[in-house]
Amino acid sequence: MTLAGPAGTERLAASMAPHLAPGDFVGLSGGLGTGKSVFARALIGTRLAALGRAEEIPSPSYTLVQTYDLGACELWHADLYRLGTPGEVIELGLDEAFERAICVIEWAERLGSTLPERRLMLELRFVPGEPDARIATLATHGSGWDWLPAAIDRAALA
Repeated sequence: MTLAGPAGTERLAASMAPHLAPGDFVGLSGGLGTGKSVFARALIGTRLAALGRAEEIPSPSYTLVQTYDLGACELWHADLYRLGTPGEVIELGLDEAFERAICVIEWAERLGSTLPERRLMLELRFVPGEPDARIATLATHGSGWDWLPAAIDRAALA
């Protein structure tokens, strides 16, 4: 699907956010500046707003991982741009988070063979000649993503 600027990316994230549950993995990929952080911040902000909370959502570029308490579970936001090897995932505790938290991971392809088997992958690419637009490609692996088509439709109609 084509996303019309950051607002389109935010709408997609907001439409997906309520459906995510512990053990869900959302992997984000795409070049620098394609909107991975925009998507992650909008998704996290939507989940926090549902709890009546508004917080600053910093990029985990240097800390690698930020966690958010959602009451019933945690949400882990990681930026793996600076990840040296997939083995560092264990040092960060991400392997355990994959099982018990909602994980939103930027530069997810850097996980290599440690990518969770059940996952939702979102790739964002630039649209030639349209500096703000992005092409979003979603791919699911494993079951439990039945809600996704309706969420995409809601985002497209908003």
